[in-house]
Amino acid sequence: MILRAVLGLAMLVVATVAAPGLRAQAPEAPIQHLLQEHGEIIAKSSRRTIGPAIEALATSGLPEAQVVLERWQAKEMWFHEETGLFVFAEEVDRSTIKIFDIADGSEIGDVPDDDYKQLKPNSGIRGLIGGALVQFQLSDPNPRNRMRALNAIERRPEAGHLAALRGAMEGEDNPAIAARKARLERLLTMEFDESEEARIAAIEGFAGDLGVDVRAVLNRMVATRRGAAAEAPEGADIARLLTPGSEDLSLADAYGLLVSAELAAPRISRDAKRAALVANIENGSVAGIEVATLGSEGARDLAYAALAEAGVVEPVATEAQVAEALEAHVFFERYVAAPPGVAQAAQVALGAIELRLGLNEAADLALDALSLASIYFLAAIGLAITFGVMRVINMAHGEFIMMGAYTGYVVQLFVSDYTLSILIALPLAFLVTFGAGVAMERLVIRWLYHRPLETLLATFGISIALQQLAKNIFGTQARPLTAPGWLDGSLVFNDVVSISYIRIAIFVLALLFLALFLFVMNRTRLGLEVRAVTQNPRMAASMGINPDRINMLTFGFGSGIAGIAGVAIGLYAKVTSEMGQDYIVQSFMTVVVGGVGNIWGTLLGASLVGLLQKGIEWMNPSNTLAAQTYMILFIILFIQFRPRGIIALKGRAAEA
Repeated sequence: MILRAVLGLAMLVVATVAAPGLRAQAPEAPIQHLLQEHGEIIAKSSRRTIGPAIEALATSGLPEAQVVLERWQAKEMWFHEETGLFVFAEEVDRSTIKIFDIADGSEIGDVPDDDYKQLKPNSGIRGLIGGALVQFQLSDPNPRNRMRALNAIERRPEAGHLAALRGAMEGEDNPAIAARKARLERLLTMEFDESEEARIAAIEGFAGDLGVDVRAVLNRMVATRRGAAAEAPEGADIARLLTPGSEDLSLADAYGLLVSAELAAPRISRDAKRAALVANIENGSVAGIEVATLGSEGARDLAYAALAEAGVVEPVATEAQVAEALEAHVFFERYVAAPPGVAQAAQVALGAIELRLGLNEAADLALDALSLASIYFLAAIGLAITFGVMRVINMAHGEFIMMGAYTGYVVQLFVSDYTLSILIALPLAFLVTFGAGVAMERLVIRWLYHRPLETLLATFGISIALQQLAKNIFGTQARPLTAPGWLDGSLVFNDVVSISYIRIAIFVLALLFLALFLFVMNRTRLGLEVRAVTQNPRMAASMGINPDRINMLTFGFGSGIAGIAGVAIGLYAKVTSEMGQDYIVQSFMTVVVGGVGNIWGTLLGASLVGLLQKGIEWMNPSNTLAAQTYMILFIILFIQFRPRGIIALKGRAAEA
């Protein structure tokens, strides 16, 4: 080491004489000495050999080391080809560079670049340098740089990061960064600490933690490798024994383990065996066995074995030998990523986490189902009035939802404040779709009461016409309906369970409209008259109620609620002319399953449909179309057993 230092100093002295442009450098600079010691491997810049040079810089304790690593990573470090002296440099033009002292960064001057070579580290070397820079960035005064360092460690953790992280934990004044450092230190302790006791304690400290980072580390620690032996192996590193032919180890994989361990001869396919036999037929026989006798697989095995004994073909295992070899050996999995005690502790922790993870996934699925149910309920509550109360099959109900969404979009064109625009759009959408519903009832529906087929066809035609009208006005492209900023993000309970604020808002809105519907139907004159007309129109008319007017207002009220639902749905779904078609089928299913004419039935129906759809999607996540199909089939079967829905009306209302 002393000899290297002397030679390095001699080289620097020669450099100051041989290279006039470098005389301004400080030849006694320790950082230059360190670079000269590793100059050969730095100049070659090979990822396989550069490690010691980077590590030497990172652990040198020199104040200039961080700057050198950063400039090297940024391809701003050069060296003199004759003397090997390192400098920082900037290109002035095609043939001239401005060089700087590597020790203090002072400018030396402009020199020709003929005698200098730029260090151009590839992505692999830059990654190694970035890992070495982490320990400097962990104590950087800028909190953003400290956060970047923690992100870098999380992406590519290494054993060397543990000591640097522990050293940077003291004196951390940012609570959020301090918490991240503490958690990351425990994760690195769990994976890299030299003490098994410390690693096991860190694992136990994460008991029940659902963090993705914890699960990733634990899964790495319980990694295993399959093996085979003539006898059951002994040792704590054996994770489990495997049975050939089970779900964990197929017969083919088990025999492959024997072949790879040179415990059995390789197998051969029937076609390859047949080809080998055909290729060695001589005078009507194979290895002295008549071809006419080779009609069975056993006979062909004997013929092939005879060829193998003669050295004509490579010896292979017969089916009987394969079965015998599998029976004679033991198959197992061995821990390979951590000591046995640590791996077993990690396996226990993973088991506990998996149980809690399953419970939380069930809770997350229930939240998703509840969120979807609130959307379906909001879309179906208007249909519960027009179809459930009035017995009118309105196939244009989805288009009223679409009209409400487009109303919200138009409002946002004129009102830039998204919160204010939504507050304006909700009542405006109600008025627009209420008016459209009244017009539709006066012009079409009133002439088709008690004629369901004609009503279905007429409203279906209106649905197509409204879609085309929307395309003519707004085009075929999806239009944005932007939610207010306070609805951005999600309510996160842990790494598994979360729900977006928009869906929470839709859920609250659904509850508000449930309360509004109950209030109107049970506490207002309009509700009383609607219920009277629904149960007995003639008796209601004899009491001074105008059934024609009530039908008009009821249809308009249901259409208006659909418009408000359109604004809410448009906040997270695409606003297009066809958006209503995405909800019309689910809306009808919700009303029919819940019980026609009952708002509580509609609520239960929405809950059932939402839970059913999310459950089927969870079981078959790769095919949403199949999930929709299964859901419809289930609804059909459900109606066979409860044709009037979950909550069936009784009395005259049920007979109407």
